[in-house]
Amino acid sequence: MKSSRLLLTAALLTLTVAAHAQPAYQDAAALKRTVEQFLQVQSGGLPGQVTVTVGAIDPRMNLAACPDPQAFFMPGARAWGKTTVGVRCATPAAWTVYIQANVTVVGDYIASAAPLAQGQAIAANQLVTLKGDLTMLPAGIATDMAQVIGRSTNISLPPGTPLRLDTLRSKPVVQSGQLVRLVSSGNGFSVSAEARAMSTAGDGQVVQVKTSGGQQITGIAKAGGLVEVAF
Repeated sequence: MKSSRLLLTAALLTLTVAAHAQPAYQDAAALKRTVEQFLQVQSGGLPGQVTVTVGAIDPRMNLAACPDPQAFFMPGARAWGKTTVGVRCATPAAWTVYIQANVTVVGDYIASAAPLAQGQAIAANQLVTLKGDLTMLPAGIATDMAQVIGRSTNISLPPGTPLRLDTLRSKPVVQSGQLVRLVSSGNGFSVSAEARAMSTAGDGQVVQVKTSGGQQITGIAKAGGLVEVAF
């Protein structure tokens, strides 16, 4: 009887030691939370309703438990559309994994409500505001009508086309051959002179002008036929 009890006690002790000897692995759910929290912070300033979805983690991946895993982006990656987030551990065991995720940004964007002719100034009644996943649209989509009204397109566009800012031109404020007023000011001085524009430019664009003396000067076109020059 006493011998049986001793054997049972020894068996229980062996099981307890074996259980404590099992290595502790990183919880996959904790890894997903780390990635999700990282992307939520990174996408905090995006224009629209942001949804973060973290991809599945391979259950066969046995990583040593980490008390403080750190998420990071690979060069060129960002919290936009399909992306990849790295998670690294420094101690007690060093490891790095890469986890797939998707960030959707549902917000307003501007599209043509009617055919837009190349070079024609765009009016408000030619535009419509739509809602969709901005990450699925081309880069640089206009999200406010004020970004578009008064500008013109580089090419003719059919109705329903999302408008990209890099395909729009500002209304010219200086025309090639126009007489313009050169203005410059600094610490204690102000200069104004007449010149002739050598190209057409919109507000804020670089333009070259020629003075009456034949000197060519580069400045910034402004409304009212002004060209600002920095000396």
